[in-house]
Amino acid sequence: MKNFFIFGFIIVMLAFQPSSVFADKKQPVEMLSWKEAKELIPKYSEFIVHDLETGIEFKVQRRAGSAHADVQPLTPKDTKLMKKIYNGKWSWKRRAIIVKHGKRRIAASMHGMPHGAGALENNFPGHFCIHFYGSTTHRTSHMDLSHKLMILKAAGRLQAYLSGASPNDVICAYIAGFKQQDEKVVKTISLQKIEWKNILPMIENAALCRMPVLYAEDVKDELALSVPVEVEWFVKGEGKSKFKGLIYLVRFSPYGPWKIDSITFLAENQFISL
Repeated sequence: MKNFFIFGFIIVMLAFQPSSVFADKKQPVEMLSWKEAKELIPKYSEFIVHDLETGIEFKVQRRAGSAHADVQPLTPKDTKLMKKIYNGKWSWKRRAIIVKHGKRRIAASMHGMPHGAGALENNFPGHFCIHFYGSTTHRTSHMDLSHKLMILKAAGRLQAYLSGASPNDVICAYIAGFKQQDEKVVKTISLQKIEWKNILPMIENAALCRMPVLYAEDVKDELALSVPVEVEWFVKGEGKSKFKGLIYLVRFSPYGPWKIDSITFLAENQFISL
């Protein structure tokens, strides 16, 4: 009888606990290398793509790819969901995604432009690419910076990476943030709070054309830098333009993260007025 009452007491107590007691623990996001990822998702395997920003998910099949995964949406419904992520227009813009395969959740990056050949009946004219950490493009032997930033973002490691980045790497990431219209990247680097939603949609593309190499030994004790750059912009409704000027960086200690003076930079590029 005593055991019966103890058992009943436990059941009652569990009933009033938060639902998380009964829920499965959320699987952590892993940042696997491409070497590991391509073994996990071999050719013709199927998995789920979860878009980090929108939460939209769709199914894909890996069809090919040696430097990264060439994949296709599985069905016309999956193609429709993928296109919704890109606001109804196919795009080369990189996006942070989580690849779900069984119980594994892997940080990755995708673009949204059909190209090359396709083999599935899915209303998708070709395939698109998914990059994992260490993946490369067909043209280079190193990681595409924008894909790298999106993978770090998906893994929850973007801020840690930028906190320890060199001035050169911070500037490169900043311009890549404009190129990808990614608020998380530019916001993390910016010294000031900016209404990025009013600025980023205007920028169709951006390219860092020139910047001097800053050696770690030369800047290790500096708290402020002015770096000459050349940036090429493609602005919606205005076309191509080029900026030749300075980017100002500051940090609050020799061990602190570099931040960019966004107000000055945006004003000199006529994206905001002072």
